[in-house]
Amino acid sequence: MPRMTRRAFRLLPVLLAVALTAPAGGQEPQGQPRVHVTYWEKWVSFEAQAMQQVIDAFNRSQDRITVDYYSTSLVDRKTLVATAGGDPPDVAGLNAQNVATFADAGVIQPLDDFIRGDGTSDKEWLARYYPIYARICSHGGHVYAGISTPAVMALYWNKTLFREAGLDPDRPPRTLAEFNDYSRRLTKRDPKTGRLTQVGFLPQDPGWWPWIFCRWFGGSLFDGRRITFATDPRNVAAFEWIQSFTKFYGLEDVKLLSSEFGPWASPAAPFFTGKIAMVFQGVFYDNYIRQYKPGLDYGVGPWPEAVPGVRDFAMAEADVLTIPVGARHPREAWAFIKYINSCNPNARTRGELRGAELLDYLQVKASPLQVWSPFFAEHNPHPHIDIMRRLSASPDAVCIPDLGIWQEYFREVISAFDRVRLLDATPEEALGYSQARLEKSWDRYRRSLERHGQWSALGEVAP
Repeated sequence: MPRMTRRAFRLLPVLLAVALTAPAGGQEPQGQPRVHVTYWEKWVSFEAQAMQQVIDAFNRSQDRITVDYYSTSLVDRKTLVATAGGDPPDVAGLNAQNVATFADAGVIQPLDDFIRGDGTSDKEWLARYYPIYARICSHGGHVYAGISTPAVMALYWNKTLFREAGLDPDRPPRTLAEFNDYSRRLTKRDPKTGRLTQVGFLPQDPGWWPWIFCRWFGGSLFDGRRITFATDPRNVAAFEWIQSFTKFYGLEDVKLLSSEFGPWASPAAPFFTGKIAMVFQGVFYDNYIRQYKPGLDYGVGPWPEAVPGVRDFAMAEADVLTIPVGARHPREAWAFIKYINSCNPNARTRGELRGAELLDYLQVKASPLQVWSPFFAEHNPHPHIDIMRRLSASPDAVCIPDLGIWQEYFREVISAFDRVRLLDATPEEALGYSQARLEKSWDRYRRSLERHGQWSALGEVAP
């Protein structure tokens, strides 16, 4: 069994049969048959429809390649299974957190040779992106991915609830102290029963990225060699802040209020029903506001200043496009990835958009590229695109550590987060417990990299 196959199998939590929907769009042209590129992606609904429009534009733009789109649940696991079995897709639409793990396991190909084959360098290729997205695409000195769509997170606030609390609806909190004060002033209880009916903020909503609070407080999760989850006092301070909300509201009151929350993408989401006044959410959130709470009077702005001088802190994530090892049509897959990571910088009409801007325009997101066309910048359907662009370009934007055990790390952060917010442990206890487990995992992982001759190539892993 090849090394890549053995290593991919060891990474699999379960072996899953690959179940796919029928490909959308794409017809066989007359004459010379096209090369059909198989593309697996996690998107459904309007996001899948948007990507299909972009695929159709790519297919029309040349006469050699047809990309066939398959909406695929659990796309990361299924890509592992298919690659281990020698029958991967040509393009796999993964998440940022998959890049380092899949690269270390030999599941996805570095793109360096394709980039050099086009007469450019990795540095020149990555320069098209805002620096935070260039970092997401890279691992161990190689480029492993292109961005499909980026996601930068900002503060959303309910202006109506601000007015009711006597706050200026057009002035969000600018510092952590103001944020804490606003959170308390936006809290409401039933005057008869004392039951909590509204809160300013809850760290667990949506609860997807509890690690980001450590970075917001200036903390480090990894220093390039060692896990620093519990050893950095700023991380402990962040979890003390997380726990302060439960202590202020009352654990049972929080549980009772939370029982009324619906799914984040539904009319019953707490930000839509007015039960939470402020939330950190991504560029994509405006799509769901329009769908589930049209007419909501809300604002979007940067994260409040938690570390003096850091005024445009931001968290960035991304959906990425990769080429699995063993793909049947890697060069054609690369042509498609290049198209998605290009734009027409002179576009002045909707019809002139292409590549990244066409996809992000249709999905109502910001572009990961530093150069924006006049049309995309001036006629963007996203009502707060300017703040999203500003945060994407911020030198204080952060992303997940470039770490092959990140998904395990993330599970430990979630565990510690839940223990702390539910008052089951002090921050020191919860972080210390997870730190010990993560140190053992990292030591095992690093020894595996050393055995396979990969550690020296990685050097110091980016924190």
